[in-house]
Amino acid sequence: MAFDAAMLHFVIDEINQKLTGGKVDKIFQPGKEEAVFVIRCGGEEHRLNISAGGNGSYMNLTSIKPENPATPPMFCMMLRKHFSGARFAGAEQLGFERAARLTFDTHDDMGFPTQKHVIAELMGRFSNIIITDASDKIIGVLKSVDFTTSEKRQVLTGMRYELPPKQDKADPTAEDLDERAFKAMAAAEDPDRPAEKFIMSRFAGLAPLIAREIVYRAAGKTDATMREAERDLTAQFFKVIRLIRDTEGTPTVIKKNGVPAEYAFMDIRQYGQGYEKETTDSFGKLIDVYYGERSREDRLHRKAADVFRLLSNAETRILKKMDKQRAELSDCDDGEKYKLWGDLITANIWQLERGMKECELDNWYDEEGGKVKIPLDKRLSPQANAQIYYKKYNKSKAARIHLTEQLAAAEEELAYVYTVLDALTRADGEKELSEIRAELWHSGYASKMKNYTEKKQTAPSIARYRTTDGHTVLCGRNNVANDYLTTKVAARSDWWFHVKNQPGSHVVLQCFEGERDPSGEAFTEAAEIAAYNSKARGGVMIPVDYIQAGRVKKPAGAKPGFVVYTTNWTAYVTPDEDRIAAMKQK
Repeated sequence: MAFDAAMLHFVIDEINQKLTGGKVDKIFQPGKEEAVFVIRCGGEEHRLNISAGGNGSYMNLTSIKPENPATPPMFCMMLRKHFSGARFAGAEQLGFERAARLTFDTHDDMGFPTQKHVIAELMGRFSNIIITDASDKIIGVLKSVDFTTSEKRQVLTGMRYELPPKQDKADPTAEDLDERAFKAMAAAEDPDRPAEKFIMSRFAGLAPLIAREIVYRAAGKTDATMREAERDLTAQFFKVIRLIRDTEGTPTVIKKNGVPAEYAFMDIRQYGQGYEKETTDSFGKLIDVYYGERSREDRLHRKAADVFRLLSNAETRILKKMDKQRAELSDCDDGEKYKLWGDLITANIWQLERGMKECELDNWYDEEGGKVKIPLDKRLSPQANAQIYYKKYNKSKAARIHLTEQLAAAEEELAYVYTVLDALTRADGEKELSEIRAELWHSGYASKMKNYTEKKQTAPSIARYRTTDGHTVLCGRNNVANDYLTTKVAARSDWWFHVKNQPGSHVVLQCFEGERDPSGEAFTEAAEIAAYNSKARGGVMIPVDYIQAGRVKKPAGAKPGFVVYTTNWTAYVTPDEDRIAAMKQK
């Protein structure tokens, strides 16, 4: 579901209840198109997040704490200038639109009390964050809109703020909209028109999901026509509108295979088997559940676009090279045929002579006694023709050895690229991205990154977990950290875990002093952590190898993260995301 005006209505109510009178403590801009206000109110710290990204525009009270850039962007500095230390006076929705005005009590440049506003326009690719003074004069804007961008509406510093042009749709929460007016609108529609399209075209602020839900409740199916939904459409429409007017929503997320697929401010009944419904204790939490992972991935792809591009190009190059090598290797199968031809020519040289274009000889190596037709170069003697075939045989034999070695090296390089890609998809912050870039630099890849300069690295990123019975579990976040954890940190008596035959983190279960074997529960939880921090995440009954760390070896000259081990055990686990999150140490 898109973040519609109805959802914004509930979010604003939640913000006003928790933040009014609070003081702005900090302001961050973790992403290019988002801003986070840390506001203290009633002895608690709240994080007000505004995302104006084209792929996901929303506002909520969030518990997610993304890593912030080392140097604050210019817009972040502008927000800090105007709102640091300000008091949150309240938020209001601008009409029944996807726009909100956040008002703060602060001081002007002369120190006199005044109010300033942050206007969040959450309208898909037209989203924006705008700063205005008490008279609605624009004093700062995240994304300037001039005449070259839009002829209808400009948003520039110094201009007076005006709302975007209204759509030709009615406000469904307006007091003058009653059942009689709704029925009159419905009666004027084509009876065969889909009822969902009627709601979407005539009323502002409702997402398609909500329109379909109203129709489903009225007619038992989402694609019902006006004729089919006529009997109960009005009643169901106003049930939803009363929820919005009275702010009595229920934060609901719809999941498929454990992954959020939709979210809404009310119970959703239109989905059948294969979907699960969950409710959250707040709308802020609801939006975190739905957008949290997406926001992290979007932020990661923006910051690491050059690395993703480099690895994608490397993967394509290696795969093409391997296809060519396999084709050349299959050609080497002709080597035995050339040896046979040379042997048969040599054995029958008494009946051959120069000038023959081909010959047909008995194949003594064939149990059925068949014949073989052999092409000859008429310019050469039979002995010379035999030598040519022997040379082709020797060349194909050498090529087979060489190509087999090259193919193995290419497969090893491809496996390494996949390990870096896996670590990159799980990276969380600038530090881990910097470590991955440094690893690629030392592996000979980062020379293809524009303007890359190696930075001094601190200790590699190691995630820490605590098992139910108190054991510490360490998890490498990338190949360099994996090497460091396995070869430097792990004691010989600790237990080492890794997902079987797939890219993933090295995981070490640390033993208590004097302990030989931790509990079975600790082993299982460590195996789940290894499965979760791997490419196999999301699977069931994932095989995880485990062995004592002292028996894991790193070959000389091997790429980062590559180790060998034998005589290991294998556990099959299905990781539980919530349990692993609870075990993770801050």
